Amino acid sequence: MRERTAQLADRLPDKELDAILISTPKNRRYLSGFTGSAGYLLVTPQRQVLFTDSRYTEQAASQSPHFEVIPMKAGLGWLVDALRETGVSRLGFESDNMTVAFYNRVLEAIKEKDLGGTSLIATSGITDELRVFKDKEELAHLQKAIDASDRAMEAVGPTIQAGMSEKEVAWRMEMAMREFGADNISFDTIVAAGPNGAMPHHRPNDTVIAAGEPIVIDMGAQVGGYCSDITRTVVVDEPDETFHRIYNLVLGAQLTAINTMRPGLTGEECDALSRDIIAGAGYGGNFCHSLGHGVGLAVHENPRVGPGADNVLQPNMVFTVEPGIYITGWGGVRIEDIVILGEDGARTLSKAGK
Repeated sequence: MRERTAQLADRLPDKELDAILISTPKNRRYLSGFTGSAGYLLVTPQRQVLFTDSRYTEQAASQSPHFEVIPMKAGLGWLVDALRETGVSRLGFESDNMTVAFYNRVLEAIKEKDLGGTSLIATSGITDELRVFKDKEELAHLQKAIDASDRAMEAVGPTIQAGMSEKEVAWRMEMAMREFGADNISFDTIVAAGPNGAMPHHRPNDTVIAAGEPIVIDMGAQVGGYCSDITRTVVVDEPDETFHRIYNLVLGAQLTAINTMRPGLTGEECDALSRDIIAGAGYGGNFCHSLGHGVGLAVHENPRVGPGADNVLQPNMVFTVEPGIYITGWGGVRIEDIVILGEDGARTLSKAGK
């Protein structure tokens, strides 16, 4: 944690900032280790402060020993006092998270406390740029989350029978992930049977699974705050000829991308490795989402891997590879794994059978 905070502090001069106020909960956890639901971080090259309310001060002191813990009280005196003590004149804030109401409160508090020399500077993505590279501790949590969802898929998948409902299968998957070590699920489990599979984000309902139709199952576990994300498409009994054709096309597109991606490609170029295959087979209009997305403390984070993504993929980035084809009235096929990019290419972290 200390190294992450130091990396952030080292970036401040280049951004012409004296300090940054971290308000995004996941960035707060990433930098400090603090898991409470309320608080802010003030990071300068010389000082690191965690502000939280009295419910969490003991927890904060335990989880974030390299931060100075200051209790938050009514008003914003706790923040303005720290800014004055530290001599901050240009304070960055996370514009993607801070509300206009809180921004105005900070401005008013600065004015009331006669700290007129301090200005607020909007920033975006400074901490996200750090989170995109996973260290050993993060990878250990990620692998445990991936293992929990892999094992759940392997255990529950073969037990799915015609006559079960989507909701029943989703619940069984969620229970299994917890039994295999998950602290929580990382998002609401998707089970989409038959024509429902044509909707990538279908919510499970009482639809009854029938033999021979595709069932798209998308789920994830959470361990130590880190998320997994896996999708498999299965069939009860014998699939039809359409399923074989669509499934093999999606699988081939996924494996081609995984086996050929390299550092230096942009997210858009990586996406094209699969998209061009699917489009070449006449189903370009049926692949309606990006090839993948970063995964870590958030189930969707940087890097971006899709059309228009100009970010360059680099070693130690972790992201999903999940091509899909969706056909109205029939259903869909999506296959998703998490990979980590290395110097020589991608290594697949999720291992559940396809």
